[in-house]
Amino acid sequence: MSSPDPQVRAARNISTRSVGRGPVVAVTGAASGVGDLLTRRLAASDEIKQVVAIDERRGEVSEAQWHILDVRDPAIAEKLRGVDVVVHLAVDLDLESDAAARTAYNVRGAQTVLTAAAAAGVHRVVLCTSAMVYGALPDNDIPLSEDAELRATAEATGVGDMLEIERLGRRAPRAHPGLHVTVVRPAVLVGGTDTALTRYFESPRLLVVAGSRPTWQFCHVEDLVSALEYAALEKVEGEFAVGCDGWLEQEEVEELSGIRRMELPSAVALGAAARLHRIGLTPSPAGDLAYTMHPWVVSVGRLHDAGWRPRWTNEEVLAALLEEVEGRHTLAGRRLGRKDATAAGAAGATVALLGTAALVRRARRRRGL
Repeated sequence: MSSPDPQVRAARNISTRSVGRGPVVAVTGAASGVGDLLTRRLAASDEIKQVVAIDERRGEVSEAQWHILDVRDPAIAEKLRGVDVVVHLAVDLDLESDAAARTAYNVRGAQTVLTAAAAAGVHRVVLCTSAMVYGALPDNDIPLSEDAELRATAEATGVGDMLEIERLGRRAPRAHPGLHVTVVRPAVLVGGTDTALTRYFESPRLLVVAGSRPTWQFCHVEDLVSALEYAALEKVEGEFAVGCDGWLEQEEVEELSGIRRMELPSAVALGAAARLHRIGLTPSPAGDLAYTMHPWVVSVGRLHDAGWRPRWTNEEVLAALLEEVEGRHTLAGRRLGRKDATAAGAAGATVALLGTAALVRRARRRRGL
């Protein structure tokens, strides 16, 4: 006898579990990345009645009930009927995405999910942004309070999108009484991620801007997923950060990683980064450098008060990151092929970075500038 269709098996599992207690939780972006990991965790939890998975393609968690659609489609409201909590993870953070298209997708997606959730009678939406929304500034407290003012600007990759998503999250309960919004802000996320901050550790030297005071707080994706589960189960509410306890100073990072620093004046580093991004040679705008210059570590007191503890330390996450990026070569945020990386290493990272002026001139000649 042939085995039942996966969707039939999922329906049977849902029917069996629906008599139990716990919320029905929908996850957007459920087929990959953090969404896939959270869907798996929730599907295995005895505290969750049912998992509804939403993405543009079907994932591999057969225990979930799948709906295949774009989160910007208003039809999502019908798929959220009977759902108690939505965890919205369908966000584009790809460095190589067109910035305008990425913003349009992220903002419209969050707006549609919040409106659809309210229309469907969902009582809570969990949004995942980043601790980057606090901003990286030389006068930041170390650590920042979770209630600290959000002083970031839209100058770094994706931060403008996150600020707008949070703004939509604050407005939604006023526009839709009965809808509650929880915001989760992870520190530097590590574990299958590719960001300007993880690429920082792919460089032959760690760029340090003269006179700056970098501090590092990491968040392993496993800890983020467990924190999102806490939010889905409403064990913690409001706006809160998630990450390892404490932080690492730049000197500790260099000692643990074995990667030496390359120190440059602020004007040189920021000027080169701005020029390279402006002509399209690197995906990272100059604003990303602020997060490697100034402190933005955050207290995780609200999760602690709820009984949550990180499984990973900053030292362990850094080691995992270094293992993950081994063999990759990045300079000024731009991935290099093996030949280019060898040349950069032989010439020295400082020469290679300052030599970007030649790349700028070459690109301008091609464009007739």
